[in-house]
Amino acid sequence: MWSAVFSFAPFPDFSMRFDILTLFPEMVKTILDTSIMGRAQSHGKIEVFCHQIRDYSKDKHRKTDDTPYGGGTGLVMTPQPLADCMDAVLEQSGNRGRRVIYLSPKGALFTQAKARELCQFEQLILVCGHYEGVDQRFIDEYVDEELSIGDYVLTGGELPAAIVVDAVSRHIEGVLKCEDSYQDESIASGLLEYPHYTHPDTFHGRTVPDVLLSGHHQNIAKWRHEQSLALTKERRPDLYAAYILAHPEPPPKKKRTPKKKTDHAPE
Repeated sequence: MWSAVFSFAPFPDFSMRFDILTLFPEMVKTILDTSIMGRAQSHGKIEVFCHQIRDYSKDKHRKTDDTPYGGGTGLVMTPQPLADCMDAVLEQSGNRGRRVIYLSPKGALFTQAKARELCQFEQLILVCGHYEGVDQRFIDEYVDEELSIGDYVLTGGELPAAIVVDAVSRHIEGVLKCEDSYQDESIASGLLEYPHYTHPDTFHGRTVPDVLLSGHHQNIAKWRHEQSLALTKERRPDLYAAYILAHPEPPPKKKRTPKKKTDHAPE
């Protein structure tokens, strides 16, 4: 297997807990209760709990937002419902190694390396903002870090939260069928993934590359690596530069010059 930019520590062997504070729990559950994430929950590899922030509002109309001080457009999520919801989650989950994350466009970019780092915690608490954001006092008191999934704006933090859960869970032992399927994928190896082909051999006049039909595993691995390098160089020069920096070519071996035979004078 080709070496990678990221080092692979052993998979955590505990069941990881995710607590998601949101105004739309059904939106998150629809995503995470299906496919691989749903199976991981049913097999006890991860636990996902969605908490309705509105249930903790002390407003008679269960209001969770208000106009911003200083004026401006939009509404800001008030700190009281968020704080009471967070306190309830902390009390329910007990003492464990945890990280509290607020999904925000102002946060640091969420990457594969960050997903690998976060899987070492026993619990992640993900706070989903809405409207114009969250009262800063809640962030200052409870949040360990802010994360963004990209340079664009969404209507809320629910989709980013689901993405974080999915990306982090793939590092938990038993969530994927084998570790190789994780390490070979795009980004995880430090490169974009090579092209895939399956049956039939010919489709609309396009054929599968001969090397993949050869059965020669070393040549197949070499072809795939070359394809990954070319794709990464073309589409993600930043990743390509990082990979090349981490994998410098070994210096060429110096050719050994044979020693000249010394002629001995006859006695």
